Amino acid sequence: MKCTDAARGPRLVFFTGGTALRDLSRTLSQHTRNSIHIVTPFDSGGSTAALRRAFAMPAVGDMRNRLLALADTSAVPPQVLAFCEARLPDTGDGESLRQELRRMGQADHAVWRDMPPNYAEALRRHLTFFLCRMPQDFTPHRASLGNLILAGGYLEHRRDFGPILAMLGQLLQVRGVVCPSVTESLHLAAELADGSVLVGQHRFKDLTQPVRRLFLTVHEPERPGQHVAPQTPCRPPLAAEAAAWLRAPALICYPMGSFYTSVLANLLPQGVGRAIAAAPCPKVFIPNSGRDPELCGLSLVGQVDMLLRQLREDAPHTPTEALLHWVVLDERNGVYPGGTGAALREALARMGVGLLCREMVSPADAQRHLPEQTVRVLLELAARGEGQP
Repeated sequence: MKCTDAARGPRLVFFTGGTALRDLSRTLSQHTRNSIHIVTPFDSGGSTAALRRAFAMPAVGDMRNRLLALADTSAVPPQVLAFCEARLPDTGDGESLRQELRRMGQADHAVWRDMPPNYAEALRRHLTFFLCRMPQDFTPHRASLGNLILAGGYLEHRRDFGPILAMLGQLLQVRGVVCPSVTESLHLAAELADGSVLVGQHRFKDLTQPVRRLFLTVHEPERPGQHVAPQTPCRPPLAAEAAAWLRAPALICYPMGSFYTSVLANLLPQGVGRAIAAAPCPKVFIPNSGRDPELCGLSLVGQVDMLLRQLREDAPHTPTEALLHWVVLDERNGVYPGGTGAALREALARMGVGLLCREMVSPADAQRHLPEQTVRVLLELAARGEGQP
């Protein structure tokens, strides 16, 4: 049953990234328009890498993805959504593609022809901001037009995401809030079990051994033939807007998604653990069902332990009940490393964490959480109040 007044729905905070929450976000916006999505800006692969190298800026793709997932598709013209989703071809001459981008900056280009003038003007204005700063050797292959709009607004406003996110939020009638976890241009890195270090979020898909330590660094991911410099960890502050949204949530969720690059990466900034500990609301972890290639066999208990250890990097000696109340999983349809049952429940209880079992994974596909059922679980827990069984 949908909330009768979604505009006054509960504030649910998600530490998230990637595409795992796209379907859930669309469903969630029918129940509450107050969901907060604190998104990782550390992607370093594909066309995002070209944009980041050109401007030394945080990654914007996950923010674009979440804005579009929360957009009101009943009110926003489909041409606008299609434009923000569109990409340039992944093949062809680079200069020809750059010329096509420059032509898009003109009001008479075909891409604007069927778009309502107010939308076309706003998008073209920010695309023009990008084009004015586009390097002559910018790599345009598979460039996302929505990403270029975000980059243009970020650069125009002196490297501040606030104004462009507010503009797109209004333009797309976004039913929620999207903000980055940090505002600096940093990269995700990991020390592996053998002591080796890898840098760059795109490299986590190739993990062959467990992660010993996760950290952020200012160093760029190494390229073929490039000398690998020693990696210096850094602890940037949690973005001010993200910190503000953590002051009065109804629920905090560490959701399904790539464990390191989508969830734990968001817990690295300074101030995250303390802000979570100070929030008097339920805190829940929904682990991935099925295969997560980043886990390398890490059990569910191991995931919870790593999540708590990461939070205590910022909030030492904080009791578990201030950081995590529940692990929520589907024993009937879900598939989890290490299995479920009494042994899991007892192990979590020793850590001070409760286990809730709810049917929310597709019986036909263990990788997929069913959006409506998952949203219902979150709303149920938010309504209970702080950690109440």
